[in-house]
Amino acid sequence: MLRIGLIGVTALSVVAGRLDGQATAGQQWLGPQARDALGSLAGLEGLSGLEVLSGLDALAGLEALRALETWNPFEDGVRDPTELAAQQRDPADSIYRVARQALSNGDYQSAAAQFEQVWSRYPRSDYAGDAMYWAAFALHRIGGTRNLAVGLQLLVRQGELYPDARTRRDARGLATRIQGDLARLGDPTAAESIAVLAAPPARPAAVTPPPGAAPARAPTPPAPARPPRSPQPAQPAQAPQACEPDEDAELRLEALSALLQMDAERAVPILREVLRRRDPCSVELRRRAVFLVSQKRDELTEETLLTAARQDPDREVRAQAVFWLSQVNTERAVAALDSILMGSDDRDVQEKAIFALSQHKSERAGEILRRYVERADRPDELKEKAIFWLGQHRSPQNQAFLRDLYPQLTSEQLKEQVIQAVSQVRGPEAARWLLDLARNANEPVEMRKKALFWAGQKREVSMQDLAGLYEAMPDRELKEQLIFAYSQRREPEAVDKLMSIAETEPDRELRKKAVFWLGQSKDPRAAEFLLRLINR
Repeated sequence: MLRIGLIGVTALSVVAGRLDGQATAGQQWLGPQARDALGSLAGLEGLSGLEVLSGLDALAGLEALRALETWNPFEDGVRDPTELAAQQRDPADSIYRVARQALSNGDYQSAAAQFEQVWSRYPRSDYAGDAMYWAAFALHRIGGTRNLAVGLQLLVRQGELYPDARTRRDARGLATRIQGDLARLGDPTAAESIAVLAAPPARPAAVTPPPGAAPARAPTPPAPARPPRSPQPAQPAQAPQACEPDEDAELRLEALSALLQMDAERAVPILREVLRRRDPCSVELRRRAVFLVSQKRDELTEETLLTAARQDPDREVRAQAVFWLSQVNTERAVAALDSILMGSDDRDVQEKAIFALSQHKSERAGEILRRYVERADRPDELKEKAIFWLGQHRSPQNQAFLRDLYPQLTSEQLKEQVIQAVSQVRGPEAARWLLDLARNANEPVEMRKKALFWAGQKREVSMQDLAGLYEAMPDRELKEQLIFAYSQRREPEAVDKLMSIAETEPDRELRKKAVFWLGQSKDPRAAEFLLRLINR
């Protein structure tokens, strides 16, 4: 009892610190007994139930949005030390640094003014050309017709005066984005420029063979690649080393992004033409084109994404096309996703198909996921994802299916996922199922602990029901889980139960845990109880 009393001193000091708004001061009272009590937290595994949030991995498909980031405004690359030393002696160095700091702080107006000082005062500075680019960048961020027009003029001047500037390549992309913004603001010249840039390159004219020459034979197409027999780890496709960066193609995609906002009917056919390419050097372009196509919702979008998902030779293009099919709410898209899910050997593509199906509200999409979970020949990792998303769609069919599925499962990982999925649904039926599972002595202790954790989080489970479980649980681990569950409840009855355990529980370690959690309570009765415990 002396040891419990000492822990009570520690807990009481924490309570006093919290009530006085001096939690830090309260912690200074911690002695060895308090550290023992804190160490008891290591046994609380209830929070491990939150690991199921890993089911959100399917949202990794949103990485396609990064396709718009064609440049990094704060990455200058690694330069030769002698060049850095020379720039530090550059008379414009201090102004340039101040301007870059203003840019980093989001003070674009000040940054633009400081960058202007660089090239106007020191036109021979190594910083002058880059300063023009960053001034245009800052003006683009500020926005408005006048700022955009000035920024565009600066980029033109940079090309004329400083063609070898490090930022020259990035300047072409920035100019295209500025023209797109100007076009959306009604600038006809910018709109015309965007339309010209977005147009596909002219096809080479057919060459007429000389008289008597044998007709050229079409090359024999290569045999189609066979899919691997088993799922392989995702490897990003890389273009062959012989592929040179196609700056014109990148600019066309920038222009197409702007054109898509202005005149989608003209942009989509051009994007479809990009996606019809199969040469290895167009891989990066096709990846970006998939995202752009997905932003226009019509029949052409559906057809284009379906074709890319089924036929593109690049696995990332296929995976992203499958992901964006989640936004195409048609039965045809659902049927295609079903075929891809059941027929693909690519884990990443399968996972994105599961996510895409989960976003469709049709009953058929739910049936496909339920059927997938029941199949014994599907990997548990993917079935776990499907169970997670079924739990997010709180239909009566899904909930009944999950409750019926649980006793058929042998994998504890899948069982845990079902418990979490059922817990996401409000209502007495789900609450009753969790409590029944916690009471079931035939279930593994770990599963019963998970059920107790999630039951304790549900408002539909009364504190009276939780309190009644303590005496009915002979297992020490389950009682420990219940003590934690009581500590998370806000009802006065939860504090009553913890005080009762701290006072009457025969197991000394369980009493310590109850005292510790009373020390975390904001209920003034907990402080009074701990004081009485100390004075015994």
